[in-house]
Amino acid sequence: MNLLESARKRVHQWPYGWMSVFAAIAAFSCYTSMYAFRKAFAAGTFEGSHLLGIDYKVWLVITQMIGYTLSKFYGIRFIAESSSKKRPVYLIRLILIAWTALLAFAVVPAPWNIAFMLINGFPLGMIWGLVFSYLEGRKSTEFMGALLSISLIFASGFVKTVARTMMGILPVNEFWMPFCTGLLFMLPFLLSVYCLELVPAPSPEDQLLRTKRVPMDAKQRKKFILSFFPGIVLTLVIYVLLTLLRDMRDNFEVEIWHYLHIRDNHIYTKIDLIISVAILALISLLILIRNNLKAFTVIHVMIISGCVLCGISTFAFDQGLISPVAWMCLVGMGLYMAYIPYNAIFFERMIANFHFKGNIGFIIYVADSMGYLGSAGVLMFKELNTFELSWGVFFKQTVYTVSVLGSICAFLSLVYFRQKTLSEKRKKNNAAENHNLVVAAEY
Repeated sequence: MNLLESARKRVHQWPYGWMSVFAAIAAFSCYTSMYAFRKAFAAGTFEGSHLLGIDYKVWLVITQMIGYTLSKFYGIRFIAESSSKKRPVYLIRLILIAWTALLAFAVVPAPWNIAFMLINGFPLGMIWGLVFSYLEGRKSTEFMGALLSISLIFASGFVKTVARTMMGILPVNEFWMPFCTGLLFMLPFLLSVYCLELVPAPSPEDQLLRTKRVPMDAKQRKKFILSFFPGIVLTLVIYVLLTLLRDMRDNFEVEIWHYLHIRDNHIYTKIDLIISVAILALISLLILIRNNLKAFTVIHVMIISGCVLCGISTFAFDQGLISPVAWMCLVGMGLYMAYIPYNAIFFERMIANFHFKGNIGFIIYVADSMGYLGSAGVLMFKELNTFELSWGVFFKQTVYTVSVLGSICAFLSLVYFRQKTLSEKRKKNNAAENHNLVVAAEY
C-alpha cells in the first residue's frame, strides 16, 4: 500500500465531524493559495501607464477576466463531466500553467505582457469547481462550503497585503510581484491538494439527505435548465450584479481606499478578516436546518438582507452618519452575505430540495460565465465612456444599483422556487393517489 492510500485509510477512520473540519481547511487553504496566482497583480497600481487611452491596470483586469470568463464557459462541460480520479492532476496542471503565465508577464515588456494575463486567467477559472466537488453532496456541506467560500473574502485582502509588503521589503517591482507571490504559495497549494485527496467520498447517509452527485451529460444539463428556467434567469441576474460589485471591490480596492483618503497596507486583511468570520458563522448555522426547503428559504432571506444592507450603509455614508471604514466593512458584509451563498450552498440546497441527480459544478459555472461576462462588459463601458469617474464614485453608484435590483430579483426568486416546490409535491401526491386507486381497482 502506498503512502497516499495509507493516509487515506487513516482519515476514513476519523469521526465524521473531524473529517468535515479537515476537508474544509484543506479546501480553504487550496483556494486561498490559488488566489496568490490570480489576484496578486491587483495589489499594484501601475500608475501613469496607459494603452489606447485606457489605464494599463484596467487592461490587465479585463484581459485576465476575459480568460477567466472563457474558462467558466468551458467549465460548464468540463466540470460537469469530470471524474474524481483526475481531480488532483487537473488542479496541479492548471496552477502551473497560470504560474508560467505570470513569469512571462514579468519577463515580457509592457504593453505586450498584457496578453499573458489572458493565459493566466483561463486555467484558474476551473479550480473552484474542482475543489468544491470534494465537498458537495454531504450533510456538512454548508460548513465546509462556508469555510471554502470565505477564502473568496479573506484571500483577496490577504494576498494584497502579502504582495504589497513584499514590494516594501524586497527589491521586487509590480511586474515581478505576481510571480514571486505565487512562488510563496506554491507549496501550500500542493499540500492542500494532497489533503483533499485524503477526503472520503460521501457516505450513504449523505446521499440520502442530499441526493447522490453524478456527472451530467449534455441531455441532463439541458433538462436541468429547462426544469428551473425562470428561477435560473432570476439567479443569473442577481449573480451578474453581485459579481460586478465583488470584482470591482477586489480589483480596485486599493484605488477605492485611496479615494477615501486611507492608505494602510494592512486595512485589506483587517476588514476582510472581520467579514470572513461573520459570514462563516452565519452560513455554518444552516447546517442545523435539515429541511431543504426551509434552508433554501433562509438562504434567500440572507441574500435579500445582504443587498439591503449594502444600500442602507451606503446611504448612511453619504449622509455622514458612518465613517469610511465602517462603510467599506458594512458594504463588504452585505455583498458577501448575498454573494457567498451562490458559491457554496444555494445550488447545494436547490438540488437537494428537488432531488435532482446531478452536480453543483455545472450550474455554478453557468452562473459564473454570465457573471464575469457582465462584469467585463461594465468595466469596458466605464473606461470607454467620455465622462471621468473615479473608481470610488463608480463603486458607490454600483452599490446602489445592486442593492435595489438584487433585492427585487432575490424576492421573486424566493417566490418562484417555493411555488415550484409546492407544485412538485402536489404532482407526487397526485401520482401516489392515482397509483393507489389503480392498485385498489385491480383487487
